Amino acid sequence: MAHALFGYEGPCKNIHGHTYHLHVTLSGKIIEDESNPLNGLVIDFGDIKILVHDKIVDRFDHALVLHKDAPYSINSFLPDHFEKVILLPFQPSCECLMIHFKEILIGSLPEHVKLVYLRLEETATSYAEWRIEDQR
Repeated sequence: MAHALFGYEGPCKNIHGHTYHLHVTLSGKIIEDESNPLNGLVIDFGDIKILVHDKIVDRFDHALVLHKDAPYSINSFLPDHFEKVILLPFQPSCECLMIHFKEILIGSLPEHVKLVYLRLEETATSYAEWRIEDQR
């Protein structure tokens, strides 16, 4: 994914890209029903993978993500010339993207499953983390 930090005074004000890594930790009660195919699981890992890919990875992979109020976002030049331009109402920093992804996931998970930890790595040494304790 590529992004630019609008108003930032440094090299990240320019469009540049990263290979992000998203780590998702969930919790919930283990299903204890021998007639249920998910017996012994909280949720099927395959379902998590589909959910994360559908809601986040497929949308943001190889996209250009920009703040909607940046001057270069206001006209239609970028969307007219690139297939995946995402304009967001916030700075597309690692921290803000992680919070955005948190909201997407919380709103998409089954009721019996809770998001407890999220880590978005922009690089191997630059990342943002969220824990459920941060909600309180």
